[in-house]
Amino acid sequence: MDDRAETVKTETRGPADVVRELYTALLEGDMPRALATLAPDLIVDHTNELPYGGVHHGREAWVESVLKVITGHADVGRIDFRIHEAGPTGAIGVLGGTLVAHTTGEEHPLSSVEVIKVEDGLVRKIDVYTKNPQALTEFYTRAEAATG
Repeated sequence: MDDRAETVKTETRGPADVVRELYTALLEGDMPRALATLAPDLIVDHTNELPYGGVHHGREAWVESVLKVITGHADVGRIDFRIHEAGPTGAIGVLGGTLVAHTTGEEHPLSSVEVIKVEDGLVRKIDVYTKNPQALTEFYTRAEAATG
């Protein structure tokens, strides 16, 4: 493939393509590829009800404050996602799946919707809406308590 073809391909990537790349990289455990889809000044907003809730500024803060908490006590058993375009700079990610506690093997359903802003081929902002955040917090509390 010549450079011109690669440039055309990059320029035609829409927000849904960028989000699909992010989700796929995360599911495959490819953190460098996932981080490459995120703007350095990324903003991620989760409900304060969650153990990793709040507004997180920067992709490194997202990794430390969100991903490490999520995976610290549970594995992702299964995640399915759908992505919808939402205008020239937006995408909606609909995620469903299961978390499995490391210590007890307890399974917990995970269901969320993410409203995502993409500019210049990078994810700039993610607003996360989690179904039943109280139950998810209780799941993490039980998983953490079982560690001793």
